[in-house]
Amino acid sequence: MTTRRLALHALASAAAVSAAPSLAVAQSLGDYPSKPIRYIVPFAPGGLTDVMARMIALHVGTSLKQTVLVDNRAGASANLGADMAAKATPDGYTWLAVTLAHAVNQSLFSNLPYSLEKNLAPVAHLATSPLVLVVNESNPAKTLADFLSQARAKRLNAGSSGNGTPPHLGLELLANSAKIEVTHIPYKGGAPSLNDLLGSQLDFIVSNMPECVAFVKSGKLRALAVTSGKRHPLLPDVPTFTESGMPGVELENWTGLMMPFDTPKAIIEKISAEAIGAVRTKEVNERVAAIGFTPTGLGPAEFGEIIKKDVSRWREIVKIRNIQAA
Repeated sequence: MTTRRLALHALASAAAVSAAPSLAVAQSLGDYPSKPIRYIVPFAPGGLTDVMARMIALHVGTSLKQTVLVDNRAGASANLGADMAAKATPDGYTWLAVTLAHAVNQSLFSNLPYSLEKNLAPVAHLATSPLVLVVNESNPAKTLADFLSQARAKRLNAGSSGNGTPPHLGLELLANSAKIEVTHIPYKGGAPSLNDLLGSQLDFIVSNMPECVAFVKSGKLRALAVTSGKRHPLLPDVPTFTESGMPGVELENWTGLMMPFDTPKAIIEKISAEAIGAVRTKEVNERVAAIGFTPTGLGPAEFGEIIKKDVSRWREIVKIRNIQAA
């Protein structure tokens, strides 16, 4: 083969190699999505995760010109829906809404039928939100100090959205920091527990902010402290736990999107870009901020690191507090 022919052959080979990734992406995407997508939300309707998932479903579905159906599958401390997603066909037509609770569940349950890190793939970290200690408007407590006086005088009842969920973790951090005993009552979601607090069937809740902020603003609930590092713009008059002398009660819940582990990378990247684009639009950004979220919009790699860090952090806290599964 002549030098000229060798050079042309080398150029052709290089062009084929450079085109291969694009061809692979095109083949893996195909005509995706060509049918409705199922977006599993492992909590009851009306809660933090459900609200965010529906915003993403609407925006991304419109962008993709395909229906994204939110499927609420509450149960087993958010593991029922997560397990369903983990075992679904990895073709991009099953999405899963996840929260900090799923990272905690990895140590809370010893016999989970799925692994968050081995059976599910991170797609997009969407938003964070602090938690708020809230009581019914009829409760005479006006400050955290008032509340602690009550809690030390008698054992109080508190609800949460389920064992190991962020509201339960906030409750445990509060009890540990204040050295108080509390009766914990787990519910299948944040909305049901808030309903019982509004009906005075519970003494208090450490609630996800998006779930309770409207009731606080309307005066039906009273907020005593927030778990973020600084005051939240939606509740500027409510001090942080740190300001109130309890620095140990600091955490923020997060919500994100995952898919079955072997979902093609091209599909994951496509939906990650769509979801991140959604939370960065002015419309979605303003809507989620108005109910207490701080939009993030982080991709698969960054989201994966957050999951890894929280699985490790809460494994230690579950052990220290001896937090038990239901």
